[in-house]
Amino acid sequence: MGKTFAEKILAERAGLKEVVPGEIVMVRPDHLLSHDNTAPIIAKIEDELDEYGIVDKDFPVIVLDHVVPAVDEKTASNHKKIREFVKKHGIKNFFDVGAGICHQVLFEKGFALPGTLILGSDSHTCSQGALGAFASGIDRTEAASLLLTGETWLKVPQSIKITLRGEIVPPVSSKDVILHIIGDIGAAGANYCAVEYHGDLEQLSVSDRFTIANMGVEMGAKISVFPIDDVALKFLGRLGVKDPSYKEVWSDPDANYSRKLTYDLTGIAPVVARPHSVDNVCPVTELDGLKIDQCFIGTCTNGRLEDLLVAAEILKGKSVASDVRLLVLPASKEVFEAALRENIIYTLSNAGAVILPPGCGPCLGAHQGVLAPSERCLSTANRNFKGRMGCREAEIYLASPATVAASAIYGKITDPREVIEK
Repeated sequence: MGKTFAEKILAERAGLKEVVPGEIVMVRPDHLLSHDNTAPIIAKIEDELDEYGIVDKDFPVIVLDHVVPAVDEKTASNHKKIREFVKKHGIKNFFDVGAGICHQVLFEKGFALPGTLILGSDSHTCSQGALGAFASGIDRTEAASLLLTGETWLKVPQSIKITLRGEIVPPVSSKDVILHIIGDIGAAGANYCAVEYHGDLEQLSVSDRFTIANMGVEMGAKISVFPIDDVALKFLGRLGVKDPSYKEVWSDPDANYSRKLTYDLTGIAPVVARPHSVDNVCPVTELDGLKIDQCFIGTCTNGRLEDLLVAAEILKGKSVASDVRLLVLPASKEVFEAALRENIIYTLSNAGAVILPPGCGPCLGAHQGVLAPSERCLSTANRNFKGRMGCREAEIYLASPATVAASAIYGKITDPREVIEK
């Protein structure tokens, strides 16, 4: 019997000939990702750090992104503590305020390569599966232990094979695809599973794959992963990554899966996830005309250049409705500067958008976009739980950049196909 992607990676990292789902293995990840939560992580092991230090200066990748710039004294103190920790221990991979969202930075800087094992103290670490990495979130206690030892345990997951057939018909996007899948599978439909994507993938850019992999955790997946093909190889080449620096891993044709699912991309329409669950998905037409107070384009899910370009093309020559706030947040400094060069930022600002610095703030309700009671926000983020954007009495709807941009023009949820056809 052939092996799945997860079984191959974990067997190799555990030094075993083979592993089976449910087996516990000890592994050494290539990198540990953390962000502002580095402060509470190191607080757990201050004495041990003083005595033993960290296992490897190249091992951690730390990105300050969740509350940037600092919103209060407590946040500023945490950032200061992290900077002092980085300096004291000579950590090489540190990205201070302004670099961008940790998942995007990890992606851009070439840390998550095909066949690598990445663990991060953030649930959306699964995003790195877009480039064939075994990437998963862990909790702060595990992260603290990893800083000291470089080793942890993982349970070998069951695997789900998702085959995508046909072609996406714009303005439908990869965000609509993954929301459609989560609406079908359910928020717990892939609990502790490795989700593999197969089929007609050549039409999906690496950015598209990142969006889909990013939301794997929203259906409970441990990892969400794509194979390495010509699209991925060209992207890696643009990053300056050479073939000998990584090892491609993919499942065997006769691998055993707990479930096999197939989706026809051609038949997928623009969708929206309604409050307060990501799997509460319906066609955008069912919500047509629903008034909204805030629109948000950005986050690690949809803050890349392709996403901002789609929004700019829809908003060019138009204006955001007078009773709506449109917030735009590039996922990284690199994305922001590219959008500046291509006049995307000007187009969005000229339409009435508020441009925010790269980071996570509005998505988790930390600052810069907190909602008020009874307000509704249409967002390109990955979660719409009650209180997610800072107010338990507000409502969050999730959609694609095209749907959010079109809706911002009218101040109500709008099918992007209606705007593009006019």
